[in-house]
Amino acid sequence: MSEKENFFAEMADVKPLEEPSQVLVKKSAEITPGVIARRAAATRRQLLDQNHLRTDEVPLLKSNDVLSYKVTGLQNGVFRKLRLGHYLIEARLDLHRRTVEQARQEVWQFIRDCSKYELRTVMILHGKGDRNLDQAATLKSYLNIWLPEFPQVLAFHSAQVQHGGTGSVYIMLRKSEREKQENRERFGGKAYPTGV
Repeated sequence: MSEKENFFAEMADVKPLEEPSQVLVKKSAEITPGVIARRAAATRRQLLDQNHLRTDEVPLLKSNDVLSYKVTGLQNGVFRKLRLGHYLIEARLDLHRRTVEQARQEVWQFIRDCSKYELRTVMILHGKGDRNLDQAATLKSYLNIWLPEFPQVLAFHSAQVQHGGTGSVYIMLRKSEREKQENRERFGGKAYPTGV
């Protein structure tokens, strides 16, 4: 008898084990660090999905181009004070060495946070693009498109030289409802345009 025949003779009465058709897995109710991290990542993704700022091509500005914008109804004196840097800067965001996508996310979150904490005058340092061969100021160009898309933004203007000049921008944000109510009480119910 060959070795193979001998093996089959020995195994003739062996029956294969029956495999169960279902595997019971007990679901863990424990909240592990992994669960917390996955939930946080899902929340961040959901917030980023709400970000409406566009990343398609925009007209490129040069390093010394001045940014300037104000909503209709904003008082000229208020805008002049912003332009001249006369308001206290309550928060700053530095976008140097950021990609357009990174800047998009940071600007969106920065404006939301500033509004949440009722900040009125803030600044973004975007750089001039002087190191680019074509002297195009990419982030400045995108900011010029992004900032008017925020309903919270009343005005913005390139900063004074001591604050970065055309490499930075002052931004004035809309008052919160609470601040508007305080002003109405303080000034006897007089209405002011655009919530300034």
